[in-house]
Amino acid sequence: MNRPEAIMSDSKKRNALGRGLGALIKDTDVSAASKPLAARPESNINEIPVDQVEVNNFQPRNHFDETALQELSESIKIQGIIQPITVRRLSENKYQLISGERRLRASKLAGLKNIPAYIRTANDQQMLEMALIENIQRENLNPIEIAISYQRMVSECNLKQEELGDRVGKNRSTVTNYLRLLKLPPDIQAALRDNKISMGHARAIITLETTEKQLFVLKEIETKELSVRAVEDLVRQLQHNSPNKETPVAKTSGTGSNAEIVSLQNKLTSHFGTKVNVKSDKQFKGEIKIPFVSAEDLNRILEILNL
Repeated sequence: MNRPEAIMSDSKKRNALGRGLGALIKDTDVSAASKPLAARPESNINEIPVDQVEVNNFQPRNHFDETALQELSESIKIQGIIQPITVRRLSENKYQLISGERRLRASKLAGLKNIPAYIRTANDQQMLEMALIENIQRENLNPIEIAISYQRMVSECNLKQEELGDRVGKNRSTVTNYLRLLKLPPDIQAALRDNKISMGHARAIITLETTEKQLFVLKEIETKELSVRAVEDLVRQLQHNSPNKETPVAKTSGTGSNAEIVSLQNKLTSHFGTKVNVKSDKQFKGEIKIPFVSAEDLNRILEILNL
């Protein structure tokens, strides 16, 4: 186990990340007298049994890489817990996790009986807010994960965008740009999530007024490996197309291709987050093909189909 001063040094470094979680806790300390359930510490750092900590129902993160967990577990065996978890006390021998589920899981894998923790008092809304902020402060989040966490804070914590910006140390325009990503079609969101396109690509695409044009630009990026600057130029060209010029859209197969089939195909592509192919003859007999690239991708599609 690391020396107490090493733990405190790491805690100080974390405070340099911006207002974030620390600011939320600090803000609620100020109002502790008027809000009995405000998130305030009972003491500094405590050693508590790992089997007395239950997971946080408000945890926004639901996927943990098993290999990374095992690696963290091995590190904990050697170095101990560098950064304490944060919990709230439910009873004398029971705690609920606020942040640090990955550290808690890895500690259990490492066979630890006790874990260093900050113990705080918080109501359900503060639990959700702190869990979301802690999630946002992770370094490996993709833009879509950040956008979803921002949206949850706005809708579930009843925060205005200015308040959200204060919570996470960002200005309102930055928060707005992330939230706008959730208006993009699912397949573009998936490309951004999987690092196939960048935030710059997405910000250019979102200025287009139709899904068809947005999907066309995504296809151009994927096939031609366009830079952000090239995409911005392409978007400007599409925005200045005359009404008489044909809008680029995905093509369909079969003799029954028409505006309705094209529209349907683009809607299905957007809905499933993958390129859907619709074939139809003049009697509208045909087939719909939904491709998948892995077992995980198939399960994702089945979930959308509610199967």
